[in-house]
Amino acid sequence: MPKPTDISSFATTQLELLDAELQAELSETNALLSSHTPTALSRAGLAILNLNVSSIRTGLGGKLVVEFGLDPAVVTKGGKPDIPEHGIRVGDIVAVQDQPAGSAKKSEKRELAKKGVEGVVLRVRRENVEIVLDKEDAEVPGDGKLWLVKLANDVTYKRMNQTMTKLKKLEEQEYTPFMRVLFGQGSPSPLPSDLNDASNPLHKLSFNDPSFNDSQKEAIRFALASREIALIHGPPGTGKTHVLIELILQLLKQNLRLLVCGPSNISVDNIVERLAPHKVPMIRLGHPARLLPSVLNHSLDVLTKTSDAAALVQDVRKEMDDKQSSIRKTRNARERRQIYTDLKELRKEYREREKGCVESLVRGSKVVLATLHGAGGFHLKGKEFDVVIVDEAAQALEAQCWVPLLWVKASKLVLAGDHLQLPPTIKSLNSKEAKAVKPAASNMTLETTLFDRLLALHGSSIKRMLTTQYRMHELIMRFPSDELYGSKLIAAESVRERLLKDLPYQVEDTDETREPLVFFDTQGGDFAEKTEDEEIGKGGKGMNLGDSKSNEAEAGLVKMHVGKLVAAGVKAEDIAVVTPYNAQVRRSPCMTW
Repeated sequence: MPKPTDISSFATTQLELLDAELQAELSETNALLSSHTPTALSRAGLAILNLNVSSIRTGLGGKLVVEFGLDPAVVTKGGKPDIPEHGIRVGDIVAVQDQPAGSAKKSEKRELAKKGVEGVVLRVRRENVEIVLDKEDAEVPGDGKLWLVKLANDVTYKRMNQTMTKLKKLEEQEYTPFMRVLFGQGSPSPLPSDLNDASNPLHKLSFNDPSFNDSQKEAIRFALASREIALIHGPPGTGKTHVLIELILQLLKQNLRLLVCGPSNISVDNIVERLAPHKVPMIRLGHPARLLPSVLNHSLDVLTKTSDAAALVQDVRKEMDDKQSSIRKTRNARERRQIYTDLKELRKEYREREKGCVESLVRGSKVVLATLHGAGGFHLKGKEFDVVIVDEAAQALEAQCWVPLLWVKASKLVLAGDHLQLPPTIKSLNSKEAKAVKPAASNMTLETTLFDRLLALHGSSIKRMLTTQYRMHELIMRFPSDELYGSKLIAAESVRERLLKDLPYQVEDTDETREPLVFFDTQGGDFAEKTEDEEIGKGGKGMNLGDSKSNEAEAGLVKMHVGKLVAAGVKAEDIAVVTPYNAQVRRSPCMTW
């Protein structure tokens, strides 16, 4: 069993590794922006060109929200004003700048960049993109064509840095018993000896869903009984999120207050959607990535407009929006300066009123949901929760997981995930910055997650694994079960022998529809790969838009196979084509059947 971890040394090492990771990301982004034209960056999915400002409004925190749509001049007559395919997503950090001409010199581009503004992507739709500007007094560039370009996201790094710095500075007497367990300086409290005894109340637990299998019931009982930490190991298709929802409902029956987190907006929104039908009093902090009604109605953005406390801020918000509109109408410099001064004062008043509104909403919610780094915002600092639950924990950096653990008060942690799938993506592993780092713990890397470390520290006694999977045919399941999961996975009856020809609509019995798993050998010379550089910058000097690959012959093979499935009667909307490469994804528009 590993030795207890020195908390200060751990935090020091994490800070060094996080800095190397940030430098690797910044270096990559800066190299891209300085060496490539807007057109090349657009084709690589890193920029959106030919935009105009559609509208400006006041958003949460008094921040300026700017909506951008395609410039009418570039929309073909009778065509849709849809923005071309791109790789910019909700939460990305972007720069908004006047679009340079194709022949613009580097000095001209630098000047335009200086006049630009930065912000966070709030919403992405086919016809427009909404950006929340960082600076309160930010002024959107001129009336000509604008472009958005993706920047390195250092917001998460800043939050993780603040968290690890706080952890490093803690005095030994400030370590809580809970924290000591997480670093192996204490042992988890033993489970009740009668947990599986019929007399134990948990054994008689009334589940909301009577269809839970034995491994799911055991995981829920175990997580309820654990005093400090519980790991729920959920291989693909084993109903991990379903189990988490039941766990949340059972904890609420005990009148406990919960903070539920995930590494991405999507992971959090998924839980919000699943909880919504149960009428749970909850609030979703941050800006949901998928603004479905079930998510939107619980988001802080909507609740600060629709709750009883919201009326306190509405009049100031309207006045700010009116002022903002008047800026675009006046050309008088003195008037514009006065309006910006008025806006500054209004924002100050708005924030004070909104803070009270948010405090009231958060205080009245039994379940608060946020991304891991979002849990470190001012809304939650110092708040008390009985349990912190982290979904997809094996995909999160450990420093991320410490954000909710260190900025709020909690004494129990439930991690759910699969540490045997791919770890978090770490760009600095092979970079010069990482090689220069000599961390305090030489065997530590950012790939080691909190899930991994706790399992190594305390062993399988703190973990329960879900063993019945409901996603795939037994033949597809067999390899991962044998190679990764100790042959413990079982295929549920409903999927064990399920084939495409058995879909609940008419599908022909063909070679393609009766086989659950088919391999194609594409190792020969007829399937040549291209890198993203070759695709975008043929003949260019110093072009390095990444290592993403595409393979035209393989795309053709996939197209042929899917075509046969569709011809056999499989509905196109029931087919998914998956690739790990963005460059290959960009070939997908040609795959229509």
